[in-house]
Amino acid sequence: MKITEVKAVYPTYKNIAASWRTHFWQIVVRIETDQGITGLGYGGGGVAAVEVINGHFRELLLGTEINNIQDISKNWDLLYSASIPYGRKGIAVMALSGVDLALWDLLGKAEHCPVYELIGTRNKESVRAYATGTDVEWYAELGFTAHKFPHRWTSEKDVSSAISSARHSRNILGPNALLMIDTYMSWSFDTTLTMSKSLEEFNIYWFEDVVNPDALESQSKLRTLVQPTLIAGGEHEFTEYGYQEIAKAGALDLWQPDITWCGGITTAIRIVEMADALGIPVAPHRGGEVWGLHLIVSSKCDDLAEVLPGVKNGNKDYLWIDEPVPLNGYISPTDAPGFGVTVNEELLP
Repeated sequence: MKITEVKAVYPTYKNIAASWRTHFWQIVVRIETDQGITGLGYGGGGVAAVEVINGHFRELLLGTEINNIQDISKNWDLLYSASIPYGRKGIAVMALSGVDLALWDLLGKAEHCPVYELIGTRNKESVRAYATGTDVEWYAELGFTAHKFPHRWTSEKDVSSAISSARHSRNILGPNALLMIDTYMSWSFDTTLTMSKSLEEFNIYWFEDVVNPDALESQSKLRTLVQPTLIAGGEHEFTEYGYQEIAKAGALDLWQPDITWCGGITTAIRIVEMADALGIPVAPHRGGEVWGLHLIVSSKCDDLAEVLPGVKNGNKDYLWIDEPVPLNGYISPTDAPGFGVTVNEELLP
């Protein structure tokens, strides 16, 4: 089948954090073909990524044949190489992620199979989900047995706030629950050491994004100093080339590529294969979203998927229709063709 149109749009979000996300949050990508099949993808980079796709990438993709996985991989390499002068990382690769996912969705629909069947043999029927957020009481009600809470460092008093949050989660979810902390690059090397000692009794599974993601040497040193807690990260890294640098530095115990940012399924497969060869676990960032979930169930990714429920009775934008939801702490993709979701047109301009 031949590509006849490519279009990216930036949704009209109603509930979004007043930060970089206001202008550079997730985009929707549509790719149409001469067989009447449309693929849908989800990328990052916001208004800037829309310009990359609707301009440069569209020119390169129109008329291209997409009949198998090899065609998708070939087009990934084409778009990546063509965008090197302004890309390699960041917004250009976030845009490429949306295109790549739309192509996988397209091929799944053409083959009348879910994307996970295109990826490989399914080896997980359901995936243990972990809830990221602050409403731990509600997460317990929903059946989650794994929780990641945010913690930002601003001053010395934040040690006590971390202890308080960890104790609260442990008390609510019990001794066997997985507890993780997302620091969002706000801790330093020394802060991480302090937190490791202060939180020792709570058996934290991992510390995520503890320092600037380019500080690979610092993260490598921290790995041995905070054991058995893992140093996790990688959501802000791009392509297998970026992960080669992480691997070379021995920087992370657990890799967390974001499927909608790092380069899509095509890149994620390459990253997972690299990690497997090195014996490193992979738990995709926002892996409970349908784009990561299909990869998790048919690859050597860990049996762990991140979901972001928010808070009970909170307002959310529901951009994707028919996306799987966790049930009693576990989540599974449907067997619908492609990724099995449609876009909520009410949120599109």
